[in-house]
Amino acid sequence: MNNIDLNLFNALNNNHIILFNVLNKMILILVNVLNSINKTLMDKALLKSILIDYQLEISHHVVNHRTVFLEDNFNYVFVGMRRVGKSYMMYQRIQQLIAKGTGWDEILYLNFEDERLKGMRLDELHLLTDVHIEMYNKRPILFLDEIQIIEGWEKFARRLADMRYRVYITGSNAKMLSPEIRTTLGGRYMEVYVYPYDFREYLNASGIELNAISLIASELKAKINYSFNEYLHNGGLPASLLLQAKRDYILSVYQRIYFGDIVVRYKIDNAFALGVLFKKIAESVLQPISFTRLANTVISTGTKVSKNSIISYVEYAKNAWLICSISNFASKLVDKETNPKYYFTDNGILNLFLVHGETALLENLVAITLLRRYGRDDAVFFYNRSIEVDFYMPNEELAIQVSYAMSDAQTVERETKALIKLSGILPCRRLLIITRDDEQIIERDGQQIEVVPVWKWLLQE
Repeated sequence: MNNIDLNLFNALNNNHIILFNVLNKMILILVNVLNSINKTLMDKALLKSILIDYQLEISHHVVNHRTVFLEDNFNYVFVGMRRVGKSYMMYQRIQQLIAKGTGWDEILYLNFEDERLKGMRLDELHLLTDVHIEMYNKRPILFLDEIQIIEGWEKFARRLADMRYRVYITGSNAKMLSPEIRTTLGGRYMEVYVYPYDFREYLNASGIELNAISLIASELKAKINYSFNEYLHNGGLPASLLLQAKRDYILSVYQRIYFGDIVVRYKIDNAFALGVLFKKIAESVLQPISFTRLANTVISTGTKVSKNSIISYVEYAKNAWLICSISNFASKLVDKETNPKYYFTDNGILNLFLVHGETALLENLVAITLLRRYGRDDAVFFYNRSIEVDFYMPNEELAIQVSYAMSDAQTVERETKALIKLSGILPCRRLLIITRDDEQIIERDGQQIEVVPVWKWLLQE
């Protein structure tokens, strides 16, 4: 073969190779497109099945114990610790809508912790509305449970609101209300903090009807007192009410938060130090405690941990709603942030760490109730400068001491003296001492101090 023939052969051969490569790439593209189409069809079929499954499940639940009032024309974000009843609040809202005549053809509920949705991405969320409209030819009211699992979920939530969908969202991470996400949502959603049952909800869920007679009739009053003792020690996680092994269930919830929401989520290597930290915080519920002191306590157990790590661990626990904090009203800004008092969101979890901890449980319950009633953002403080007062609410001009019993003159003198002194420094329209059982009115220095049993105070508002 001469050189001309060889060059022509090579040219033809190269053209065939190029053509083959082009055809091969086109085939791969076509295969990917077909796979994508099949995947979407499969996703839609799966989503339809999941949505129908939830319709059947929610229809079988009886949930009417929450007292939160929700407007019909607002979108909501419910946030709070795991197992405090955010999903049940959605169930309750769905059942209210159905009772008013809304059908399932107008309701879409999805829990993103469903293992069948594992791997779902932000760019696939549009399938939810697509599937519902294909099924019913109606725009749904969306109930999206634990949506924080989807990275970038807030962009989808904003688009839904902009398109005038009615949307309810839950999440178990405080970062759902971070400044960045709040900016993205742009005032399109109302925020609702969800706590464990308050005492009134707890009694309602236990089948105890509250009225004027039940608070004075001896048998009914005894039931209320028995229920309060259970509530004080076991907390208000809704699913625990009907369980015999309450402590085992509460422990399982704590472990889920501890391992799943903190250790795994934040890739913590020193889980032992984290456990010691939570125990120390539980033992210090009655007093402010600094990051330095917490770090020194953990280090004293023989484990190495830095102060910066302790600061991060505390923040992670707050993000998971396991604990919350209040600051000293009398302190400068830096001290407010570094030397707060910590409380556990649920008394049952706190009680896992305590032995004979009735005083700590009582104060913890009062703290969480105040945060629920008056808000978490600079509404509830303690006061510690020459005098110590357990709680001060400046907007309410309310000062509160917590004392398990007022059985001796020394206790009465200590608690009343602090309140009277505070009323001379700060505006105080109401002075209150919350106890386990004692009740009286104390008149001192022209001031009236109410002494109220905690169970009665819990039912006052």
